[in-house]
Amino acid sequence: MPSRPQLAHLTAALDELREKGTYFKLRILDDQQAPVCHYDGRQVINLASNNYLGLANDPRLIEASIDATRKFGVGSGAVRTIAGTMRIHMDLEEKIAAFKNVEACVVFQSGFTANAGTVGSILGKDDFILSDELNHASIIDGARLSRANIKVFRHKDADHCEELLQEISDEPGKKLIITDGVFSMDGDIGPVDKLAALAEKYGAIMMVDDAHASGVLGRNGRGSVDHFGMHGHVDVQVGTLSKAIGALGGYVCGSRELIDFLYHRARPFLFSTSHPPSVAATCLKAFEILEEEPERIERLWDNTRYLQSELKGAGFNIGGIDTPATETPITPIIIGDGRKTMEFSRALFDAGILGTGIAFPTVPEGKARVRLIVTSEHTRPQLDRALETLESTASKMGIINA
Repeated sequence: MPSRPQLAHLTAALDELREKGTYFKLRILDDQQAPVCHYDGRQVINLASNNYLGLANDPRLIEASIDATRKFGVGSGAVRTIAGTMRIHMDLEEKIAAFKNVEACVVFQSGFTANAGTVGSILGKDDFILSDELNHASIIDGARLSRANIKVFRHKDADHCEELLQEISDEPGKKLIITDGVFSMDGDIGPVDKLAALAEKYGAIMMVDDAHASGVLGRNGRGSVDHFGMHGHVDVQVGTLSKAIGALGGYVCGSRELIDFLYHRARPFLFSTSHPPSVAATCLKAFEILEEEPERIERLWDNTRYLQSELKGAGFNIGGIDTPATETPITPIIIGDGRKTMEFSRALFDAGILGTGIAFPTVPEGKARVRLIVTSEHTRPQLDRALETLESTASKMGIINA
């Protein structure tokens, strides 16, 4: 059925994407989110998932989910503030707070809503936000919702952040410094230690989004705050339950007063039905495994170092010079041109590798890349096969020299 004329502008926008070669269709997973799985009926080595530690299909999490469903049903039936707070939700928040070494925690329906809901509620129009230029979209949206004055500092540039702080030092409003712990497109680590020191110096609130650092950095995956030894110096820690933890949701950690305030004012928390008990149970089990099996994170980093070393040796651009250099399992193969990037991604898929092409507006024009993420569960033979395919495909397309 053709679109109504009222939506003709959407058709025009999609036609423009097709013209640029960056239009895509969703690939459909036919089985579990595993190192080797099936998308659109094709078996591929999966290098596109955020399932860093393989917990999304861990049998113990599956059993925890089934057990909770049998005990408590498939849904909570209400938002948290009316009738939807179950004991298992409180158990999860207490577990995360202890894991992150803070007083309290609140769980949101996603990492996106955790960021947007928190920034949007703790500040107002007379306040100031100092945000890294490459911060996640959820931070940007939260900043806009707050109606605060937004100051953007150059990527990972603490000196520029301080210049901006000095410019507004005489302004009466509250100041919030916010950074990603790990930046999702380039895989580099935010300067949490330097920015936290600035927050102390200028009396600012310090906030870190640890979506891609949770389960990856710090002791047993405690994140960037633990990685830098900055416990007690970061006021707001945001994390996700959807990546390394393997399930769904986000959370905010901090003081008891911060969490009580979010209970009362964070709109995504107030107006969204709480997690099914099965999700809370799987997350609880995941945090137990993080404490008990640090070797999972060691395998993740062993695989990361191997993949990145081999890619560099083959001549791939995985960051550096005019693009941030990756420091984590997020491994961008930077190509630049959006059309060529998407063609490379499709050619890889046809050859049995899932590596997602990412172009503008997710990344700036001229910075398109295929983003790869290795997991703890990839075997060395799988990685070798993937590397061989990556190199041969890139050589044929002129992305690297043969």
